[in-house]
Amino acid sequence: MSRNTEWHDRSLAAVWHPCTQMKAHAAEGAQLPLVPVARAEGLWLYDHDGGRLLDGISSWWVNLFGHGHPAIRDALIDQLHRLDHVMLAGFTHAPVVELSERLSALTGLGHAFYGSDGASATEIALKMSAHFWRNQGRPAKNRFIGLAGGYHGETVGALAVTDIALFRESYAPLVRLAATVPSPDARLAQPGETAEDVANRAADALADWLAEHADETAALILEPLVQCATGMAMHHPRYLQRVRALCDAHEVHLVADEIAVGFGRTGSWFAHQQAGIRPDFICLSKGLTGGTLPLSAVLTTDAVYAAFYDDQVARGFLHSHSYTGNPLACRAALAATELLAQLDPVKVSEVSGARLWRQFEGLSQHPRVRFARRQGMIFAWDVATSLPDFARRFARHALAQGVLLRPIGNTVYAMPPLVISETEGEFLAQAALAALNATLAEETGGAPSTLGVVDGV
Repeated sequence: MSRNTEWHDRSLAAVWHPCTQMKAHAAEGAQLPLVPVARAEGLWLYDHDGGRLLDGISSWWVNLFGHGHPAIRDALIDQLHRLDHVMLAGFTHAPVVELSERLSALTGLGHAFYGSDGASATEIALKMSAHFWRNQGRPAKNRFIGLAGGYHGETVGALAVTDIALFRESYAPLVRLAATVPSPDARLAQPGETAEDVANRAADALADWLAEHADETAALILEPLVQCATGMAMHHPRYLQRVRALCDAHEVHLVADEIAVGFGRTGSWFAHQQAGIRPDFICLSKGLTGGTLPLSAVLTTDAVYAAFYDDQVARGFLHSHSYTGNPLACRAALAATELLAQLDPVKVSEVSGARLWRQFEGLSQHPRVRFARRQGMIFAWDVATSLPDFARRFARHALAQGVLLRPIGNTVYAMPPLVISETEGEFLAQAALAALNATLAEETGGAPSTLGVVDGV
């Protein structure tokens, strides 16, 4: 894609970009200047001169069906003619009711509470859990557990259960840190161990911790099957089964953060379903609207809802924002869930996921790749490299090859829209392999990257 100087420069002068060291973007000769996007269609992002990029990471994992899908667009246009927004406190409307009913049917949980983004969903679930125990006369149960390498957002409450050092350390004085227990990441297998062995070992560590601290613990939060921001760490579903049993035994809520892994990404509607369990809370966002509008939802059990049902206002759940349950966003989510039902997440994984995995064979067999892995439509490869800024260099070479890919540390990953075609899959696979070879060629004598984007976010 070409660089449109006008929009690039105006953005630097007016916009504070997320997770970005702005000075590096503005530096003379920056290796990865901002990419002005004029429009998008399907899997492709277009610049102002007609150049295009294949969106290999679904624009931060949100886009399920390609950009500008006509079914979602038409639903939004229709809704805009009916009702754009009304406060949800004391009012209701058809899209929020219908979406809540649908999400309840899909998850087995009820009474959806809405936010704007994934971190908001985390905040809601944590607050709701702690408040539940307070309403039950057990206020000491107000601490949380997260997994090593877990990521649940960057607001202050969400940071408490996020085990990414860069974020935690920057805002440490503001954060009430949760306990961290070992991850079931299958890459941690010792000689002779299977992924299930790692899962059981991590579950044993959790059991030991709960035996001592359950009385002060409100909830455990985890990303089922794939811990995305720590490098697409994948684990055996046995871990989820063990965790469910342990949480039941110790009266601790289980919060499934399906913000990134939900809505077909892992080969089922929701990742936890592959373990045959039901969480006490589920956090949803990203793919919820098909990548069109910001929306998140938290669903929980009837027992949790009942604990707040009272004459006293103070026993109600005290959380809100002005755009809670926005009709446009809910209508987009209704259209998106209808599209996903038509696709069938299991079929997508079995057909498109398997086909794309075959197309990635060259990358998986690369001599510098370790732990090639797939879960549904999530693909990842760890790269053995001496480059301290491997992710930044790779991202630059990927753009030159016509694809948007942003490694997490030394982990190259792809999470394309579920509708990626065979031709597009081949293009993505070949571009990723070419970008890897070009990046590794810089290990000796290459100039350091000056990109200021935080790797993997």
